[in-house]
Amino acid sequence: MQGFAESLPTKIKKTTDEVFSEPQRLHKVLASCGFGSRRAMEELIVAGRITVNRMPAEIGQKVGPGDEVRINGEPVKIRFTEPQPRVLLYHKPAGEIVSRDDPEERASVFDRLPPIQGAKWISIGRLDFNTEGLLLFTNSGELANRLMHPRYEVEREYAVRVMGELSETQIQELKTGVELEDGPVRCEKLVDGGGEGANHWYHVVIKEGRNREVRRLFEALGLMVSRLIRTRYGVISMPSVAKRGDVLELEQAEVATLIKSVGLKMSGGAVEKAAPEKTVRTPFGKKKTGNGAALVEPKPPKKKAAKSSGTRFKVDRNQAPRGSKPYSPKADWLPTDEVSAEAANEAMPNTKPNDKSNDKANGATARQRFGRRGLFGRKNQRSPKSASSDADASGSAPEAADLSSEA
Repeated sequence: MQGFAESLPTKIKKTTDEVFSEPQRLHKVLASCGFGSRRAMEELIVAGRITVNRMPAEIGQKVGPGDEVRINGEPVKIRFTEPQPRVLLYHKPAGEIVSRDDPEERASVFDRLPPIQGAKWISIGRLDFNTEGLLLFTNSGELANRLMHPRYEVEREYAVRVMGELSETQIQELKTGVELEDGPVRCEKLVDGGGEGANHWYHVVIKEGRNREVRRLFEALGLMVSRLIRTRYGVISMPSVAKRGDVLELEQAEVATLIKSVGLKMSGGAVEKAAPEKTVRTPFGKKKTGNGAALVEPKPPKKKAAKSSGTRFKVDRNQAPRGSKPYSPKADWLPTDEVSAEAANEAMPNTKPNDKSNDKANGATARQRFGRRGLFGRKNQRSPKSASSDADASGSAPEAADLSSEA
């Protein structure tokens, strides 16, 4: 035994290599840490070198997620996966109480449930001693809270048999709300189920689970409830094959549907809050949500361009802007009060196309000053920037005023 203790690793592993899904025997867990065989671990337990929850371990002892295991005083964390959520459906008969402890020792609904390892069954809501029908159980506290809390407004449907029949005024009052001692209550849905003689059936849907809520609701209107059966809780309805006292376990696909219906999701074996659906923008104004649905988003109306109050280009008063009629040298020789028309014609240079000398003197300068006809972007047309660069390359600056747009 002393030789075995000396062969132990000097550094104890902090966690086990294996992940367990349910409580396991201690020697099996320690063997997964790599300390030796299961038999060797049993010998170490006998030597008192291992404690569980600060107490000496025993042979055959099981450890679960909440237990603290130490080897030679060093803690070892045992890794357990979250148990898979399970849901039981129970057809409760009248005469059973939804409690584990009853001073009167009456029959309990928990007496009929199958055992569950490492957890306990949680009743989703309660039913009165004399009320029968659908009752759900689960091992997930998060799921039970979502189904029971009034904030999430999970529907409960009941079949109610009363002595007498509701009038139209009473039906309207049930739909709008009836004031009780603990606040107003109203029916989300009320359907006449018919009946014979003095008994009449109604199907009622509410979104709360107060104590004796349905019975007190009808008693406030002066009607006595003679029988009350819960037929639906959320998306789970009582199957017709289930007899009183039967226990049925939902399939994993049905459990997943129930979890999704209350805004939760499955992550491994744990039940947790579902992340909000992401919205992804796609071309052509479409929007895809997390479930793949495509929503057509209307295109925003095009904004009209504001009318400009000024000119686009800064031009000289005696000079035509771009986009107007082609330049004519006559525009610079218009007659004024001081110069007669006849004198102007004599002073005007000859601009005939056949006169090559005049063309070199005047035509080239005109093209250099104004470029070719048309707006920017048309074929074979230069911008003021390119015209000025050409002029710099030739060594002469243009004689016309600056036609570039203002900053």
